Amino acid sequence: MVKLRGKWFLFFVVALYILLFLFFPQKTLLSLESSGWLLLTITPILILVVLINAVINIFIDPKKLSYHLSQDRGVKAWIVALVAGILSHGPMYVWYPLIEDLKQKGLEDSFIAMFFYARAVKLPILPLMIHYFGLKFTVVLNLYIVIGAIVQGIIVESLEER
Repeated sequence: MVKLRGKWFLFFVVALYILLFLFFPQKTLLSLESSGWLLLTITPILILVVLINAVINIFIDPKKLSYHLSQDRGVKAWIVALVAGILSHGPMYVWYPLIEDLKQKGLEDSFIAMFFYARAVKLPILPLMIHYFGLKFTVVLNLYIVIGAIVQGIIVESLEER
């Protein structure tokens, strides 16, 4: 049943459009036209998003990242935690078992906090964000997220020391 969820949603949307077309044909056609133009506009950007995801999946090995996070201390570990958080993508819950395992091997909570906070930077969707909000806004927002991740790590580290 899980594999059919997307198909059922598509079926529901198509059925809803057919139903709406029966009662509001002009508005439904206008809505379809608007959706079509939006899809045409963002398709090249979505292709770039898929390519970025593929490159990240090919070149980034979560096991290597976890090794560096659990073995290193100091500036290198902070950088690795920050970069790992930025490069990681997919559902957050997928990372929980790996992070728990690293925590049992000595990973500090400050690195965990920074890793999870830095995940707010979404590399694959940066092109889409730049398209809608502009380069300046995207750079400033993501810079604030990175600074926030570091601050979160520092706060958690200071709480650990107490």
